[in-house]
Amino acid sequence: MAASLKTGWLRLLAAGAVWGLSTLSVPAANYAGDVFSLEIWSLTIPLDDDGDGFADDVLMPTLRNFEDPDFFHLSATRDSIVFKARGDAAKREDAAFPGCLLRELKRSSGVPASWDATDGLIHNLTITLAIHRTPGPGTAIVATGIYSENEEVITLRLEGRKLLLTRAGMESLVLEADYLPGTVIALMLIIEDGRIRAFYKGASLTAWPLERNNLHFRAGCEVQNTGDKESRAAGEEGEVEIRKLYVTHKV
Repeated sequence: MAASLKTGWLRLLAAGAVWGLSTLSVPAANYAGDVFSLEIWSLTIPLDDDGDGFADDVLMPTLRNFEDPDFFHLSATRDSIVFKARGDAAKREDAAFPGCLLRELKRSSGVPASWDATDGLIHNLTITLAIHRTPGPGTAIVATGIYSENEEVITLRLEGRKLLLTRAGMESLVLEADYLPGTVIALMLIIEDGRIRAFYKGASLTAWPLERNNLHFRAGCEVQNTGDKESRAAGEEGEVEIRKLYVTHKV
């Protein structure tokens, strides 16, 4: 392991103070946008209100106080954001599956983020969440991940009761063989100098090469069902609750 890479991980872990019960201590909010900053995100909602045949996007400043009781809203405890989607819902023009998803933007620009794993920066995603509901057999929920344009590179994925960290071109890491819905998940991904390291519940999992470009982070609830339209029943809904979401790109 390169010394600079190890130092970067340790610095992020020390500065973040993101593990343990403290991750659940979030001040009560009035809007979903009060739980954590949405300034670097756009939101894709699983509705087609403008009638163009595809899911709509919500951007700042509208996103700051945006909520909908069906797919994006404060939790009952007012300290987290609930994301919901159905397998038969509207999806983006360039997407294979529907979802209610935050997509990373360049800070203070509104332009979609696009960064490289070898650009000399330390890229960090820290997230605390719980998956409450999956649509049923043959369907998976993707709650967060790293993407290269629209290709999945790393994802946190629940298939049935199996919680996975998927890796493009590599074997998936099994985080929980029998995940209990509603259990809190604490995940950190750190990318630097063409390598990535994953931390789950504060423990280091492993490191592996990642030399990809045009990358960005996503988070929310994507419902992945490869069955026919009849199998994607309207009542089959996925639900993800995000309590903390923290992204940095530092030297």
